[in-house]
Amino acid sequence: MPHFSYKAKKGPKEIVSGVMEAQTAEEAIDALSDSGLLPITVTEIKAGVSPKEAASELRSPAAGSKTSLFSRVKSSEITLFGRQLASLLKAGVPILRALSIISDQSANPRFKKILSHVHEEVKDGSPLSSVLAKYPKFFPPIYIAMVRTGEDSGTLQEVLTRISDYRKKQEEVFSRVRTAMAYPALMAITGAGTIIFMLAFVIPKLTSLFSSMGEHLPLPTRILMASSAVFQNRWLLAAAAFGAAAAVLLFRFQGKKMHVLWSHLSLKIPFVKDFVMKVEIARFARTFELLMKSGIPVLRAIEITAPVLDNVVLRNEIARKHDEIAGGGSLGQGLKQAKVFPLFMTNLVSVGEESGKLDEAMGEIADYYEQQTDEAIRIMTSLLEPLMILGMGLVVGFIVIAMLLPMFELNLAVK
Repeated sequence: MPHFSYKAKKGPKEIVSGVMEAQTAEEAIDALSDSGLLPITVTEIKAGVSPKEAASELRSPAAGSKTSLFSRVKSSEITLFGRQLASLLKAGVPILRALSIISDQSANPRFKKILSHVHEEVKDGSPLSSVLAKYPKFFPPIYIAMVRTGEDSGTLQEVLTRISDYRKKQEEVFSRVRTAMAYPALMAITGAGTIIFMLAFVIPKLTSLFSSMGEHLPLPTRILMASSAVFQNRWLLAAAAFGAAAAVLLFRFQGKKMHVLWSHLSLKIPFVKDFVMKVEIARFARTFELLMKSGIPVLRAIEITAPVLDNVVLRNEIARKHDEIAGGGSLGQGLKQAKVFPLFMTNLVSVGEESGKLDEAMGEIADYYEQQTDEAIRIMTSLLEPLMILGMGLVVGFIVIAMLLPMFELNLAVK
């Protein structure tokens, strides 16, 4: 189980530090809160560092000083910031003092600098939401809108807890997708490297044995020799390298157009379409539910939710509903008329609107499609691995057969 080093407040003045076991940083924070401590910072101990060394580094004033000034701010750090700020505010710590504590204990110099600026701006009288809005790269519109709502309603700590829980769920979904694709990707890279090595270095040394047979070589052997010859032709290799570089440049400078193209294609390719729809609908519904439960009106919720979607087609369809609803239309009917979203979703939205419980309807939609996404990931993982093993086996088997067939024919000719 992972170890986490922590600093926490014990009473109004005393600060304690130590090391504890937990599955995630969030679990460690909850455990500290349950034990009567107020978490200030919780950091996972890297592999190879003993708990005693981590505790010693935590007590040292220079802890974290070696971190690069150009280090990026992770999504998990933003999530942890919101949870820490919520815990401190809930414990009665003033917001300026809370921001100062979190800033001082941050191990990321870049994030520390941002938090210091936030502290100074809030100290000068600026609302927290307005200051965070100056950093759209780290604090998206949904974050800003919810913080502003919390400030207006006096429930900032509750709103911060909600947005932290929401971000945690989204990060878990992305983590499951990355984990599911990691092993197949590793197998693909390893297998491709092995095949290229055989075609470029092993096969050329063996083909000289069969050159005397000429056109009498079996078809699989001739195909294999032709494939190997490609890797011996420098001009073809140069053309392939040029094509790869051109593709990279195309995606870099025409990224938006490629994204739009993929958004359309992904909704037409079998299996891919179903997975994309499940992920996007779950994200849309969960975000919409969160915003409505925080007191944000439907029109404003649509404005904030639409950019959250990654698929351009679905994003544009959601954005179009804003004008329709502003003109007196229905969200459920509008989504149904788009003929892109499944009837299960649109019918639930309509029922939620009619009953005045749209937030609950969105919650049910999010729960259903998140479960469907988990099942799709499990199925994809269970199928990808054997399919890739089968594919690699077929390729290697073809190479072996292509090399053995001429030997069998020579043996038969001798007899």
